[in-house]
Amino acid sequence: MGTLSIVATPIGNLEDITLRALRTLKECDVIYAEDTRVISKLLARYSIAKPLQRLDAAKEIKKADEVIARLENGERVAFVSDAGTPGISDPGARLVAHVRKELPDAKIEAIPGPSALATALSIAGLDATAFTFLGFLPHKKGRQTALKKIVVSEIPVVLYESPHRIEKLLKELEGVSRITVARELTKIHEEVVSGTPQDVSAHFASHPDTIRGEFVVIVTP
Repeated sequence: MGTLSIVATPIGNLEDITLRALRTLKECDVIYAEDTRVISKLLARYSIAKPLQRLDAAKEIKKADEVIARLENGERVAFVSDAGTPGISDPGARLVAHVRKELPDAKIEAIPGPSALATALSIAGLDATAFTFLGFLPHKKGRQTALKKIVVSEIPVVLYESPHRIEKLLKELEGVSRITVARELTKIHEEVVSGTPQDVSAHFASHPDTIRGEFVVIVTP
């Protein structure tokens, strides 16, 4: 029986990859990736040449059967998302669930590493003994319900947001007293901004060129 390795990859800085992750990618038979173009940059950096297959959210279940066939043949399969730890607001969870259901004897191993969630909390200066992680909020249905729960939460709430909707989110959070927004984590322009939603919104309004990359938003009770 083969092995399925769920491999965490850098969220920005390509040096943020573990020795174990590199060894796993070098020794596996095939790499399934959310986007083969993204992982190709990392593989080229470390001179790793392996067969690549795309497995994004739309193909996760369909490709899971293909992965199972490879595992039955004794292959070592690695799965990576575009950045960070698979399954955390990224594809991977349905793949793992399907393999566990259909091939319970298969070995599934975690190759831990970067996560935007943990990275942001580590430099926010907040008590993260307990927190709620919601990932990306729904665009429409259920969004207002989620926002109402965030405002009254008694523990920090962590969200992900895209540059296209960050300004909208800041306006929607005007009822909270303090937020922390981290962007471009691990990259050269890494930035953490804290204050009221109005303060943070004013900061980005005066620096419009910084509204890029994925944002991590931490709402403080």
